[in-house]
This record gives sequence, structure tokens and C-alpha cells, in this order.
Amino acid sequence: MSHDAPTLRRILQTCRSIAVVGLSAEWHRPSFFAAKYLQAKGYRILPVNPRYAGGTVLGMPCVARLEDLAEAVDMVDVFRRSEDVGPIADSAIAIGAKCLWQQIGVRNLEADARARAAGLDSVMDRCVKIEHARLFGGLHWAGVNTGVISARRLV
Repeated sequence: MSHDAPTLRRILQTCRSIAVVGLSAEWHRPSFFAAKYLQAKGYRILPVNPRYAGGTVLGMPCVARLEDLAEAVDMVDVFRRSEDVGPIADSAIAIGAKCLWQQIGVRNLEADARARAAGLDSVMDRCVKIEHARLFGGLHWAGVNTGVISARRLV
């Protein structure tokens, strides 16, 4: 698996457009929080969720399937159940993505093997936001970087 720090750092430096499959428009959902963080860090977020297809999420047009995207994608970030990842991996391969990333709690070994066999990087059971913050300095006690360097908490 591609979970070592140099590999994750390379993936996050080279994959600048991210299709987030299962991205919710609800601000309190983990997919929204992670995508908003990545968008603020300069990544192009492309929402993929049939529930919001035709609308927008995080200011970007949302599509129902990866094949409906109008532009190339570097990474496919999956916020779905493990058993749903197989067809998503096949679609990621078909559209020419460079990486299949399965979020925390998502682990489909068959999809991982197919993605790797097709030449994609593949990451399972990791959060893109957490890994980005860990590797590029965006964590603090609340899970986000406030930009304040101090040993004292602000009240």
C-alpha cells in the first residue's frame, strides 16, 4: 500500500484536481469539511454525487458519475462504503485518473488491486485532509491550522 510519507507527499503534490465521490453539500459532513480544506489549499475540487447532480457543491458544478466530468482528474477521493468502491475504481481507471484514494474506514482490496494493476497510485483507509495537514503542516489541537503560533490558547 502507498502509505509511506514520501509516497503520500508525492501524491498530494502532483494530484491537484480531485474528484470527490460522495461529496455532501451539508457543511457538517466529513466529505464537505475535507473538500473545503483541500479547496482552501489550492486543490481543484470536482463534486461527484447523484443527489446533487446539476447543482453546485463548494461553488463547483456537481455531476452524478465520474464519466460525467467535463475535465481531467488527477485523484478520485472516495467517501462511500467499501463495497461500493469497485465500480468507482473502474471508472477512475477509465477516465485516466492517477490515484484512487479510499477515505478513513473505506477499504476495498479488490478495487485497490485493479487500480494498481492499471498503473494508478492507490491509498486506502486514510483521509486526504489529515494526511495533507500532517505532511504539510496544517494540524493543531482543533484539527485545523489557525495560523497563530503560540503555546497559549486563544479565548
